[in-house]
Amino acid sequence: MSPFDYRIHSHRAVLLPVRPFFSARYFNVCSEESGRNVLSGMLMMHAEASAILDQLVPALRQAQHVVVLTGAGISAESGLPTFRDPMTGLWAKYRPEELGTPQAFRQNPRLVWEWFAWRRELVQAASPNPAHQALVAWEQYVPQVTIVTQNVDGLHQYAGSSRVIELHGNLRRFKCFEDNQPVTEWPTTDDIPPHCPRCGGLVRPDVVWFGERLPEQALHDALAASKQADLFFSIGTSGTVEPAASLPYRALDRGATVVLSNLEVPNRATPPLYYLNGQAGILLPELLQRAWPASKAHKTITNHDA
Repeated sequence: MSPFDYRIHSHRAVLLPVRPFFSARYFNVCSEESGRNVLSGMLMMHAEASAILDQLVPALRQAQHVVVLTGAGISAESGLPTFRDPMTGLWAKYRPEELGTPQAFRQNPRLVWEWFAWRRELVQAASPNPAHQALVAWEQYVPQVTIVTQNVDGLHQYAGSSRVIELHGNLRRFKCFEDNQPVTEWPTTDDIPPHCPRCGGLVRPDVVWFGERLPEQALHDALAASKQADLFFSIGTSGTVEPAASLPYRALDRGATVVLSNLEVPNRATPPLYYLNGQAGILLPELLQRAWPASKAHKTITNHDA
């Protein structure tokens, strides 16, 4: 079954396994001859990706509303580990599915809090990459750009995107475990986790855990944007977490041009649906430059990346 098969299970975050694309281990174990064949194929795919970018230039130039769904792949290019990456150090013996659940928090709130505090430190040390910056630059030329993200790192806002819909919350925010309301401050104590100043319940990260429902307003806004888009990008997401996985197809059903891009798909153009293999930090700035060659934003991204 394709990782982009149209499936709607529920409004819960349903995580399914996917096969990683050419891992470092794959290159280490393959023979020299087969390694050359793989690298040759990747160069060929690069040429194919370039041709697809040329086909997308008119669609981007003419777009009135671009919607971009982003997943862990775009944050990985900023050095942030994904949920599928093996954990290291003190957390090596745990799996995210064992820690990122309400049940785990009830059983061992201190352990879960400290794991998310570790992840928050990684996020706070990360910076937006050229892919984030390119999406900000698109706003100079496209009347409306909406980012729908499954990431919880806030890097889109940090980069300067003006309209970001967070489907899975944000690690930089907190809420009460009991009443689900935001918590912005709490009394200074030695308690881990801290307690809600309103009701005394435990404070938790404001993110969607496994088995929890997505925020209703965020999901509503994401669905509405998908139906209004005339150009839709799915960037760095495996397409296996519903209901986000269905958003590109909702846009496609409404007549939008849709681009599915990650490191797993083959390069293929079947207008109005395109598959684009490559790193977002390379593809998105390149598309910006081809659509608007005189863009000062592209020069800034290029210089920053250098």
